[in-house]
Amino acid sequence: MKKKITVITPTFNSANTILANLTSVKNQKYKNLEHIIIDNKSDDNTLNLIKKYNNKRIKIVSEKDNGIYDAINKGIKLAKGEIISILHSDDKYYNNLTLSNIINSFEDRSVDIIYGDLLYVRKNNYNKIIRYWKSTNYIEGLFFKGWSPPHPSFFVKKKIHQKFGLYSTKIGNSADIELMYRFLELKKVNSKYINKILVKMRYGGQSNKNFFGILKQNLQILNFLNLKNPIKIIKFIYFKLINRALQFINS
Repeated sequence: MKKKITVITPTFNSANTILANLTSVKNQKYKNLEHIIIDNKSDDNTLNLIKKYNNKRIKIVSEKDNGIYDAINKGIKLAKGEIISILHSDDKYYNNLTLSNIINSFEDRSVDIIYGDLLYVRKNNYNKIIRYWKSTNYIEGLFFKGWSPPHPSFFVKKKIHQKFGLYSTKIGNSADIELMYRFLELKKVNSKYINKILVKMRYGGQSNKNFFGILKQNLQILNFLNLKNPIKIIKFIYFKLINRALQFINS
């Protein structure tokens, strides 16, 4: 039997976006999955919309959390699937074959992480592309050049979380990049890049909605990369800007 996928969606007052998220999961051709919603006590219509949605694979936990990565960690601990996918409440899978492509790629038993590409789209229009985040095969040292995979396209076997840990709740909104750096660079987990768009992500998240959000995230990254040499910091910023510019050009 093929592996089960656990899709984890943290929510808070997500009534305007959650239905597109739920539909993209429900419409997947691959059906051996569960969808865990970790809700931070929403006070809008989020929970009502989820409860009314006709999908027996949905499991809801609604309680106060200590931030989005604490919520994701709760979902990982509850997960019954062998593969973990993080799909935020304002994101959706690119098409109904996304999870099928992931499962097919995990047929290689030596691979513990699969990742691909991502489209940034307008907040109010999933069909309007703003940026095309095209990734590449991982090579040691790439994180020090401002590289990282798109986190929503990052699929990990649960056993890797059990072995190497969950998301840090102490370093702010760069915890996703820290986890990918820890798994790929520090722990040398075997990964595979697939040249496919996997997720559509609404533009304007906490880490990229304004200059100060971007600056704060990059300072956090420089801290856990332990980059203190001015030349290395300049190289990091240079490559980071080049990578970002290419995303706009490719779109």
